[in-house]
Order: sequence, then structure tokens, then C-alpha cells
Amino acid sequence: MRNQGKLFYLLWIIGFIVIILFWNSKVKAQCEWGDYKIQGRVMVVSSLPDIRVQVVTSNPDFRIKIVESLPIECGEWQFVTSNEDLRIQFVTSNPDIRIQYVEFNPGKEVR
Repeated sequence: MRNQGKLFYLLWIIGFIVIILFWNSKVKAQCEWGDYKIQGRVMVVSSLPDIRVQVVTSNPDFRIKIVESLPIECGEWQFVTSNEDLRIQFVTSNPDIRIQYVEFNPGKEVR
């Protein structure tokens, strides 16, 4: 009986750890494209971007909200000219991601 109690607690702890790791990986994947977070200070460039972006009005991969400061949530961008977190290039074809500008609920588009 004593060993069953220890086994129960051990399995409970392992299950809890697995759930936490799974949840963290899902959250991380929701706001990233490859190794790049889709949030933060963004600089628009004409060559050598981290991500090629196409602006669309429907079926985006990410919804983007432009902010003036503190872009800390998923999908919040602050456009800057230096000290960027992400370099993007706007394109009309063959994008890496498609974005739609929004005022509310930025983040990954759920399909």
C-alpha cells in the first residue's frame, strides 16, 4: 500500500511536468515563425530580412497591432529604425507569413 502511494505521487508529478512542458511549447509556437518571435521592435528593410511579410485583408497567419511603445504581447509591433528585434520585408508574393493589421486581439490566427 505504501509503495502504491509513492507510485501515485510520482506519476502525478510526471504528468504535471508533461502538461506544463506541452503547454509552454504550444504558447511558444503560437507566436513564432521559425526562430523569430512575431512581436517586438520591427524594422522594415528592402534586403536581407528575417521574415518576408505580405499584408492581407483575410486569412492571415498573424494579426498585427501597431503600438507606440512596449510591444510585449504576441502580434504587437513597434516600428523602429534601429535596435530591432525583427527585420521584415514587405512583399506581394511568396511571403513567409501573411499578416492583417488589427486594433484588437493581435496574435496567431486560429484556423
